[in-house]
Amino acid sequence: MAVLAGGVAIYATNEFITISLLPSAVADIGGERLYAWVTTVYLVASVMAAATVGPVLTRFGPRAAYLAALLSFAAGSALCTLAPTMQLLLVGRVVQGLAGGVLSGLGYAVISAALPDRLWTRASAVVSAMWGIGTLVGPATGGLFAQFGFWRGGFGLLAILPVAMSLLVPLALPARVSSDQEPTRTRIPLRSLFSLGLAALAVSGAVIPHSTAAIAGLLALGVALVLVFIVVDRRASAAVLPRMAFGPGPLKWIYLTLGLLMAATMVDMYVPLFGQRLAALPPVVAGFLGAALSVGWTVGEIASASITNVRATMRAVAISPVVMATGLALAAFTQTDSASTTIVALWALALVITGAGIGMAWPHLSAWAMGAIVDDPAQQAVAAAAINTVQLMCGAFGAGLAGVVVNLRATPDAAASSLMFGLFAALAAVGVVASYRSGRGQVQLG
Repeated sequence: MAVLAGGVAIYATNEFITISLLPSAVADIGGERLYAWVTTVYLVASVMAAATVGPVLTRFGPRAAYLAALLSFAAGSALCTLAPTMQLLLVGRVVQGLAGGVLSGLGYAVISAALPDRLWTRASAVVSAMWGIGTLVGPATGGLFAQFGFWRGGFGLLAILPVAMSLLVPLALPARVSSDQEPTRTRIPLRSLFSLGLAALAVSGAVIPHSTAAIAGLLALGVALVLVFIVVDRRASAAVLPRMAFGPGPLKWIYLTLGLLMAATMVDMYVPLFGQRLAALPPVVAGFLGAALSVGWTVGEIASASITNVRATMRAVAISPVVMATGLALAAFTQTDSASTTIVALWALALVITGAGIGMAWPHLSAWAMGAIVDDPAQQAVAAAAINTVQLMCGAFGAGLAGVVVNLRATPDAAASSLMFGLFAALAAVGVVASYRSGRGQVQLG
């Protein structure tokens, strides 16, 4: 369990350490216009790698797969530690993302191979809980390293931990899965993932040029590649989305709602930067401010998961984009230079509200997506796997869009912050249409 949960904990902690360290890293090595790429390339690489977990586990076995993922993550972290420029830091983040996507997926996939079935439920709960650990440990650790002007130490720690954990792998995990536990061989939807990944990178690429025409062209290219993905995925035998997502019914609206809500949360990656620039917050405090959205997400998810009435669930999902838009709008209206403690407290409240909005919808949307297909086990598995793909890819799109908006200003000032939060408030509000339609038909299913 230390190995299984630890791999997911490293993946989760890395996200929050990075957003805490980024302001200090940019101040040291430059690359402010590439700020959003640090998140985008990581998420895109994670999606690509996560799709290979089944085949990798089948071919190499739990022990070799975990060792390769842990040591690759350590190598990527070491590259980030030593990077003299933002470009090399991005290369390290790609390696981290590839290894992290495999680690995250293996955390669940290896449970059936390493533990008896009577412990599967408890093991899954422990692995899931590691995201909560990451929310607490990541900002604190990254903030402390940044506080003492040693941002490279945060990435160095991420290089040491997987190496230390790899020593336990030969003792904890079997070399091969037994014949009755061997996972089904699955084809990887390479063409669909490739077009979707290129679309996310095109949107993120729009943060680099200063020309309005070039920015608009890259954004248009991103939209065109999304349309290519829809055409390719609809016809592919190995697809990212289940076939039902392209037909009548609420499934396509469920995925769209998940995607819009996830994209809107990516304002969070700029919170530590604006906290330090606008309120002169110490890096530790700015790091925890960035975790406020995750806290709200957790609280909203716990409160909403207890709702059992179908109509009440539908209402909670339907209004979730409004709750998110309210939090983001509050953040937009309170951005100011030389912010006081009261203003910072309002920022924290706004982020908690934003997180609560996605948290109150997420468990129900995920359950609806997994339960939308009951007569085809293979398509049901695709529907479940698509949740993670949609989450990470739309996060990458959101990160790229946030970077484009911030870079419209010469420097990341209060006006840039207000513009970013305001635009994403509008994006969340648009999600009301999808969230309402995603609940249609749930009464009959309930």
